[in-house]
Order: sequence, then C-alpha cells, then structure tokens
Amino acid sequence: MFKIMIVEDDRTIADLIAQALTKWQFTATVVTDFNTVDTQFEAESPDLVLLDINLPVYDGYYWVRKIRDISHVPVIFISSRNTNMDMVMAMNLGADDFVNKPFAIEVLVAKINALLRRTYNYSDGSGDVLVHNGLSLDLQTGMASVGDTEINLSKNEYKLLQILLRAHGAIVSRSRLLKDLWQDERFVDDNTLTVNINRLRKKIAEAGLPDYIETKVGQGYIIP
Repeated sequence: MFKIMIVEDDRTIADLIAQALTKWQFTATVVTDFNTVDTQFEAESPDLVLLDINLPVYDGYYWVRKIRDISHVPVIFISSRNTNMDMVMAMNLGADDFVNKPFAIEVLVAKINALLRRTYNYSDGSGDVLVHNGLSLDLQTGMASVGDTEINLSKNEYKLLQILLRAHGAIVSRSRLLKDLWQDERFVDDNTLTVNINRLRKKIAEAGLPDYIETKVGQGYIIP
C-alpha cells in the first residue's frame, strides 16, 4: 500500500484528500507542524508528496528544495496559485506535476496513479508482475524469479521485496519497513528486520543476483 504525505495548511482540504485517498487504498499522512516538514518526511518515508505552495513559516518551494536534497520521491504541487511562472518554478525546483485548486479528487487520484506507475513500476490492477534489473516478482503468487530460477519467499520476505522494488532507486528507511510489515514496530525487535533482509538477500544472491539490495548506513535499504 502506497503512502501519500499531504502538506496542506487548510485542514479541511487536507482531511478531505486523506479520506478520499484512503478509499482508494492509499495510506495518507497529514502534516500538522509546518516548521518541520523535512523531518516528518524522513520519519514517514512516503512514496509521494502532495505539497501546497502557500504554507505557514516556509512556502512549498522551500520544502520541495529540502525534499530534493535527500530524495527523488515524486512531488505533486496542489495550489490555487496557477500562473505560468508558478508552474515553471515548481517544475524547475523538482516537482513532478501541478494540480490547480479547486480540483476534482478523481483527477488528483488519476495523476497520483500515473506518477506512481512511472516511478515505481506500480500497477493499479492492469498488471501483476514487478520487474527490475533481472528480477521478477509475481504479485499474485508471491513468487520471485531470476531468469528460470524461482525464489520461494516467506510472507515477510515477499512484503520486503515488494516495498523495495516499488521504491527502486530510492532509500526506504528501516522505520518505514518496520511499520509496513509489523504495523506497530514498538513490539518488534529491530534485529528481526535485519534477519529478514539478510535471508532475502541470500535467496536472491543464490538465484544469481548478488548485492541486489544495498544498505545505506543510518538511512535504510535501497534497490538501485
């Protein structure tokens, strides 16, 4: 399930977007402290950011720069500021799309799905296989393969591989993986994640792809 971070100071709009995204099977997180958007971004490790331009303290242009310093995660600006200059500036600073307010939620969801597909090999129902750098993951059977070599995965190994494949090229934090796999990471030994990652790595290496998952010390894991 993809996580969408909503950076919008109008709480009514933010909550409406969050409710709609939840109905579309996304996980929505709403920023409430506009002094620490970058800190919350790192803690939540979202798959996509919806970002308003007019915000308290610092504007959206400031925050997209901060996000781009640490991540290539897709960003969609949602704003009532709709001049050509606003759109050009947003794209030049690293935004991937721009949606004018007021907007239909169906249009926003369509843009989110399109951007997720381009970024993460995501399929919203039209396909069932993730493929990247010689490895395939069948979302129906939970079976991975490298060429003709099949890889039997445990439930957690399958979830880990799916998350990392969808985010390939971007670092996924340990806290994000813990939350997605075990819901409440407070009751899970941090070593459990390490053990599962190492088992998954070993199986992929034995199938012919060593070093498929890289560790970024102090940050998390990445499939480049």
